[in-house]
Amino acid sequence: MGIFDEITAQMKEAMRARHTARLSALRNIRAAFLNEMKKDNSPALADETCVDLLRRLEKQRKESIDAFTAAGRADQVATESEDLAVIREFLPALADEETTRRWVKDAIDATGAKDGKDIGRVMGAVMRSHKGEVDGTLARTAAAELLGA
Repeated sequence: MGIFDEITAQMKEAMRARHTARLSALRNIRAAFLNEMKKDNSPALADETCVDLLRRLEKQRKESIDAFTAAGRADQVATESEDLAVIREFLPALADEETTRRWVKDAIDATGAKDGKDIGRVMGAVMRSHKGEVDGTLARTAAAELLGA
């Protein structure tokens, strides 16, 4: 079963169980999927596209949590955190730090990067070869350390 179908099935379960917070999060995810489908009138979404959309939603929720925390809005932080937890249920796990460092080192070797000025080339290589598998922030930090930037 694909991610889109899984979201729909989970929505039905949340409706039956009357889990309003979970249902709201699942509806938001499904709405993002449907908006993407409307762009090109496609009848379904590939799992890869779903993961990209879920990553985008995850990033939005993290930024919202930071903003609401800074504003002292604990109620909104709780709501966004619940949504984030639901989103993460459907995301594949990202590579750990050791694996990310190895990929960054391979990209440095492949691109011939020498110093901090080459971080962009290294990041481009890592993100192209391991799209959806690597945390960009962690990869950038590893690249900066390995290149001495």
